[in-house]
Amino acid sequence: MWGRFRKAGGRVADALRTEAKTDGDKRPHNLFEAAAVYVAAGAEDDQERADEAAGWVSPEALSFGVNELACRAVIALARERGESPRTVARELLGLPTAP
Repeated sequence: MWGRFRKAGGRVADALRTEAKTDGDKRPHNLFEAAAVYVAAGAEDDQERADEAAGWVSPEALSFGVNELACRAVIALARERGESPRTVARELLGLPTAP
């Protein structure tokens, strides 16, 4: 039983592992830093920068970071607008208001 927990924990650790920066800084890229750069590059239509950020962490870690960034952004906009996160998310995606 403990072997399965160890194996699952190892997979999670591998997914969240980051690579060292290439500019001489030995500090590894944070998955949230990678997500922020990736999303900002997409918004600015900078495919080269998005590809660079995508290489900093595993695809699973990047997906997690992008999801966390999206959640935080929707919550911040909802608070700013005085609306529900559901309403804001639907508006951002151009979807009709949910009943």
